Amino acid sequence: MKLSKIDLSNVLAVGHSNGQLGLLIDRGESVEFIEIAAPEAALHGLQTIDFIANADAAELSAGIELPEIAASCEPIAMEPVNSAMARAIGYNEEEQVLQVEFSNGSVYQYSDVEPEIWESLQDADSTGRFFNSEIKGYYSSRRVDD
Repeated sequence: MKLSKIDLSNVLAVGHSNGQLGLLIDRGESVEFIEIAAPEAALHGLQTIDFIANADAAELSAGIELPEIAASCEPIAMEPVNSAMARAIGYNEEEQVLQVEFSNGSVYQYSDVEPEIWESLQDADSTGRFFNSEIKGYYSSRRVDD
């Protein structure tokens, strides 16, 4: 294996959207945002590198397990909804992950959501009302995109 030294000290933040890796770079007098084509796995790889680089040496030598950054790299098929709260919703039945794209563009995934809740959300008269009463605060969530 050939190792290369890479200086990422000027990279302030990394994100992923629509097949693009977004990088916020400190240019000294200014901050620049650039996008490069990259699979979502690139973001997960960088998150794992960050975890390893910032973990305590004793933790690493003790053989701690790396965190599971994402349950799946497979995209979740989204379906548009007629709602002031959300643009689209989707569900991965195998992983039991609900994904919601909110009206402001942020995307969140909710873990361990039962198929019955997904079906009820799809059938609800008000996506926002159902979300607020049955999902928000009841399932763990993480932001996956912005």
